[in-house]
Amino acid sequence: MNIIINLIVYLVVFGLIWWLVSQLPLPAPVAQIVRVLFILLLILIVLTVTGILPGGYLPPIRL
Repeated sequence: MNIIINLIVYLVVFGLIWWLVSQLPLPAPVAQIVRVLFILLLILIVLTVTGILPGGYLPPIRL
């Protein structure tokens, strides 16, 4: 249950950051690079929370 809560919190925060960055007036090449970096970060978050990668990248959330 704690893993699911962590995943939901991380994805909500990730979505808010993605939305804020998408509001910036970036040139097309920079926006493409930022989009790729965000997709890689999303994959890293999911793999870390599910335990496939070591959890040293993301701090645990204690509610």
